[in-house]
Amino acid sequence: MSTTMRALLGATALCMASGMALAETLTIATVNNGDMIRMQGLTEDFTAKHPDIQLEWVTLEENVLRQRVTTDIATKGGQYDVMTIGTYEVPIWGKQGWLVSLNDLPAEYDVDDLLPAIRGGLTVDGNLYAAPFYGESSMVMYRTDLMEKAGLTMPEAPTWDFIKQAAIAMTDKAGEVYGICLRGKAGWGENMAFLTATANSFGAKWFDMDWKPQFDSEPWANTLNFYLDLMAQAGPPGASNNGFNENLALFQQGKCGMWIDATVAASFVTGADSTVADKVGFALAPDNGLGKRGNWLWAWSLAIPAGSQKTDAAKAFVAWATSKEYLALVAEKEGWPNVPPGTRTSLYENPEYQKVPFAKMTLDSINSADPTHPTVDEVPYVGVQFVAIPEFQGIATAVGQQFSAALAGQTSAADALAAAQALTTREMTKAGYIK
Repeated sequence: MSTTMRALLGATALCMASGMALAETLTIATVNNGDMIRMQGLTEDFTAKHPDIQLEWVTLEENVLRQRVTTDIATKGGQYDVMTIGTYEVPIWGKQGWLVSLNDLPAEYDVDDLLPAIRGGLTVDGNLYAAPFYGESSMVMYRTDLMEKAGLTMPEAPTWDFIKQAAIAMTDKAGEVYGICLRGKAGWGENMAFLTATANSFGAKWFDMDWKPQFDSEPWANTLNFYLDLMAQAGPPGASNNGFNENLALFQQGKCGMWIDATVAASFVTGADSTVADKVGFALAPDNGLGKRGNWLWAWSLAIPAGSQKTDAAKAFVAWATSKEYLALVAEKEGWPNVPPGTRTSLYENPEYQKVPFAKMTLDSINSADPTHPTVDEVPYVGVQFVAIPEFQGIATAVGQQFSAALAGQTSAADALAAAQALTTREMTKAGYIK
């Protein structure tokens, strides 16, 4: 036996003899968004309270994270003990029995403090299957100085026509300032999150009541043509490669007049890394006068896959990371504007947080999104910027590739919509939705 092996066995025996438990290592898969990076920097607070639990992080770009965790949970791979997943996955995976119920979190966690809109999206048949790390809708973030220079005033509830007018007026391509930055990177949770929410406000929908795809409809043509024309006139070059993080960087560098995206970005466009932090205003996502705004509803949440062998330790971590105490910890270390938003009623009742300039707009945006009635017309599905069926992930990623190609000038809007109609019809027929 080697010296190293003897030492390991000796240490194990000593721990067992003294009643000490060997440290468990939790493998946590998460997205490379700023709030998650911040959490990793604060985990000493958790490990100090739980010296018997060690943390191993797998931090991935959004599209890659979704692919990895979906593959792992569907194949019962068991790579991860805690997964960062969203409002789309939770109800589907919960129904499949793929997630551990969190109904037994300790009383001090105060599950009733979770915002009803967010908690409802993470609950299936009375079981909470994920705890929200942050909740979000989408809204307009804009440069107040450029708006003033253009001689315009942003309404609290703008229309898409105003957004287009303002974007064109604020564009200075020679000075590398673009009137608007919008998602163009292909992905069901990237460009299709934005375009689906936008389509709702144009009167478009994914499916009619018989589950027949609607990309051959006039509202979808209006949506895509408006988006492509707006980006051609006022968007940055290479926009088909830009997702959340790329547009965030552009806005922080002063290159965007407006950015319509997740409300969670507010703390980053007004934070220390932003060159325009003192020149940012906020407004509700735009509408077209049809009764629906182009905003979504989402929560990045922590869930425990049913295949984990470390559920007690995983629950301890999930409870810590999504607790009132964690919000207070971030406030103490980083300031109230940097607290993960959109999860707890008590946060929005806190007088200190109410001073944060984007707090009310974030809550109003979350409360105005209705996943049970996402579109102007009646539809057979639930979900604002997604359709809550298992097939959506693959279909919408393929549709997103068509629309991203149109933005890159590789295909026309008409051809992209025709391809989207054909591939969605094929997959929905194969899955048995279309008889």
